[in-house]
Amino acid sequence: MNYQIINSFINKLDPELAHSLAIQFLKNLYIPLFQSKDDEILKINIFGKEFLNPIGLAAGFDKNAEVYDKMFALGFGYAEVGTVTPRPQEGNSKPRVFRLVEDEAIINRLGFPSQGLVKIKSRIETKRVEGILGINIGPNKDSVSRIDDYVECFKNFHNLCSYICINISSPNTENLRNFHEQDNLKKLLSEIFNIKKTLSSKTPVLLKISPDINDVDIDMICKNILEFNLDGLVLTNTSVKQREDLINKQKNETGGLSGAPIKETSNLIIKKFFKIIK
Repeated sequence: MNYQIINSFINKLDPELAHSLAIQFLKNLYIPLFQSKDDEILKINIFGKEFLNPIGLAAGFDKNAEVYDKMFALGFGYAEVGTVTPRPQEGNSKPRVFRLVEDEAIINRLGFPSQGLVKIKSRIETKRVEGILGINIGPNKDSVSRIDDYVECFKNFHNLCSYICINISSPNTENLRNFHEQDNLKKLLSEIFNIKKTLSSKTPVLLKISPDINDVDIDMICKNILEFNLDGLVLTNTSVKQREDLINKQKNETGGLSGAPIKETSNLIIKKFFKIIK
């Protein structure tokens, strides 16, 4: 069965159902059939960690740390699970994922569906497989203190992974992007690095940024990155803009846009950050 046939079948399914089926398939995948070996030339070293290759799995696919071990076996150089929230939550109501086939894009408004840190932590402790594992953390939708949620996740996961990614950029949790503002960002990073110091944690900390920012925002974020000696950035999350030239009739669905339409913007953001903090 070739790729075109499989892809045609998958595209007839509801996007979120297709994703769930993929997770179930991978959970039952017999690894030795697909075990891969990387060429030595592909190895890279980032924040003191050796990646077997630079191609990784972004957060959002394996939200609950169910199949990241299988992704390593399939050849990914790293895998980032999550976003993980302290308490279990369902996320936003369905439908919440939309394919824009003509635009080579997806719009999602998932809203951090998560099984919660207790269950996910137990799963990671049980698996304990080799590979660069990142854990993407975020707050519960109904949280009283979102900063406390980030801190709680950091405390529980810092010694179980290769790095922690602080997600402040999902457009699907109301006001989460307020952490792109100076006072809010500085307070969040202060608390994260205070607990990191208290725990004597050596785990690298990364920050996931929105593409919907301007040059003033970039300068401010860079100052905080340098002040707190952040280990890295994940650029970028999905966009709530750039719908004007889209073709698909679902283009105005609420949520974050990803895929080809935001490639140029994301690459420009990467260049701007690199120019300042290289």
